[in-house]
Amino acid sequence: MPFVSVRITRDGVTREQKAQVIAEITETLQRVLGKRPDLTHIVIEEVDTDNWGYAGMTTTEYRKNQPG
Repeated sequence: MPFVSVRITRDGVTREQKAQVIAEITETLQRVLGKRPDLTHIVIEEVDTDNWGYAGMTTTEYRKNQPG
């Protein structure tokens, strides 16, 4: 029973995009590893940009400092 956890920032990803990610990860596990789709679990966790940090700051602050 494969279990895949995907973490992304919560900033405009649509329901359709998440469904596509789930479908494509499931298909990849079936094609490459021979895993059964009916036993494959994909979880997408959306994290607020204030709760995701790198380069010493939150993603919210980091993006404010980017040009353009």
